[in-house]
Amino acid sequence: MAKKPSSLVDTRVIYCGDNLEQLRKLPDGCVDLIYIDPPFNSNRNYEVFWGETKEKRSFDDRHASTAAYIEFMRPRCVELRRVLKKTGSFYYHCDWHASHYVRVMLDQLFGENNFQSEIIWKRTTAKSLAFSGFPNNHDTIFFYGGGDTLTWNRPFQEYDLDNLDEKTAAKYSHRDPDGRRYTLGDLTNPNPNRPNLTYEFMGHHKVWRWTKERMREAHAAGIVVQPSPGAVPRLKRYLDEQEGRPIDTVWVDIPPLNSQAVERLGYPTQKPLALLDRIISASSNPNDIVLDAFCGCGTALVSAENLKRQWIGIDVSPTACRVMAKRLRDVTSLVEDEKLWKVGRGFIVRDLPWSEDQLRKLPPFEFENWAVIALGGIPNKTQVGDMGIDGRIYPVSSAPAADGKAAGRLDFMDAWYPVQVKQKDKAGRPDIDAFEAMMTRSDRTKGFFVSFDYSRDALTEIDAFFRKSGKVIIPLTVNEILNEQLARKLV
Repeated sequence: MAKKPSSLVDTRVIYCGDNLEQLRKLPDGCVDLIYIDPPFNSNRNYEVFWGETKEKRSFDDRHASTAAYIEFMRPRCVELRRVLKKTGSFYYHCDWHASHYVRVMLDQLFGENNFQSEIIWKRTTAKSLAFSGFPNNHDTIFFYGGGDTLTWNRPFQEYDLDNLDEKTAAKYSHRDPDGRRYTLGDLTNPNPNRPNLTYEFMGHHKVWRWTKERMREAHAAGIVVQPSPGAVPRLKRYLDEQEGRPIDTVWVDIPPLNSQAVERLGYPTQKPLALLDRIISASSNPNDIVLDAFCGCGTALVSAENLKRQWIGIDVSPTACRVMAKRLRDVTSLVEDEKLWKVGRGFIVRDLPWSEDQLRKLPPFEFENWAVIALGGIPNKTQVGDMGIDGRIYPVSSAPAADGKAAGRLDFMDAWYPVQVKQKDKAGRPDIDAFEAMMTRSDRTKGFFVSFDYSRDALTEIDAFFRKSGKVIIPLTVNEILNEQLARKLV
């Protein structure tokens, strides 16, 4: 159990709500690293969380103008600047639509002298040639410091020994009999005033970097060699022993998530875990506090947990908060439990809608996702051919062996139960009739229906359907889900 990094702020917490409100509750200078990937003001429509409902909802990536977008982000960045430690780092992920305006705003808030780098991440291979000009294929990540000496762990890219670039191959052109590549390094000392290191070795009287004893040992081991008879001894530096090539500001080695990626959840702006691993490893140390105030599907939180950092996540979407909580449980094996969280061994989600009144006010897609995920199910990722199913529950007996399959990508299994959700005061018989038809077409033996309540005709029809077909429909109310009265029904 890691020691709590701060007595002033709770960590391993996901807050559901407006980040501006939540950030104002945090004390000054309490966070070591901030990464945000806010809406890009791209005027693109996204179907958030798989677009599985008939009512499409646009991702909040729209603003009336660039000025409106900047004014939305400015007060949030003011708070982010306040909670960042002087030794902390801040990363703002954006794209070409508003990046230049974002840079000006950040210079004003963080100070031009605290600007560290503009990172270019090649996120895709540009394909569209439908317009004049060069296609856009990269995102921009602005990196700022808090004003003092930063935490910095320089990242390196390992050499691909089988596919070296021309420059590296030329530098490490020598090979041992076993094929190991090496280059020859200088062994002389740049400081001429080192009497203890001045001696004759292999016919050359010089000021050396090492003691005579160490030189002899290295020569015996074959590490110090004469390139040619009578030449000045040199040091073998093996390529496979080097840290790698220092990572610069152009990142082309981290591919975006494609449709087959194991970690892909279907979230439209999901970033690869490797991208966050690089940022968090470079700009924080174990047990430091990492904050993502637009945490979406939780990639930064998963990375922080895997790298043994503390973390805080904030997102306005209840669906996003539940999905990232499930992802943390599935990927990191961290338990969502209040008691364990209090002793530093779990995490919690705060401020989720928990009353019927609050759930009635959710957009339909949010309500459906809330219900399916609360049952331990997986929301549909497709609209076409979904037969009106809002989600699926896979019984434990149907789960495949742990083989790297991503959670939710279980379509190859036929053992599943459909979930239908209606945001109604009372689901009626027509709703049940439609669900029965779907169960019959898909040959399901059991299904789950969620609503606030049910009419007498609906419950009567559920009983009649069982007597006629042997298929079971389990009606669940929102109140039963909220009060966790599910054990007797989810069997």
